[in-house]
Amino acid sequence: QVQLEESGGRLVQAGESLRLSCTPSGFSGYAFAWFRQTPGTEREFVAAITWGSDRTKYADSVLGRFTISKDDATNMVYLQMNNLKPEDTAVYFCNAGILTRSGKYDYRDYWGQGTQVTVSS
Repeated sequence: QVQLEESGGRLVQAGESLRLSCTPSGFSGYAFAWFRQTPGTEREFVAAITWGSDRTKYADSVLGRFTISKDDATNMVYLQMNNLKPEDTAVYFCNAGILTRSGKYDYRDYWGQGTQVTVSS
């Protein structure tokens, strides 16, 4: 059984930092990504990382502020978010998929329950 579980979301002030965690279980050979969603909108890609080669991909809106990483020892995926802005407010989801060599992230229908990040101005 495959499962993704996110944690770490909370209320922060603009300019602060926050780290989200994702615990994948039951997956092999997948890349992992973070998406975010606000009410009434589609889920937006944020960042992805491959498990073997550590290739990464970021949305332009978070490039330079967010860093996706993984820990091989604990089998966890992280999203370090710095200099948070009110427009980063969303529910953040962990996803399993494929990050192609051409840099395209193809998500698969594996999602966690999401964790709420709220950034106040």
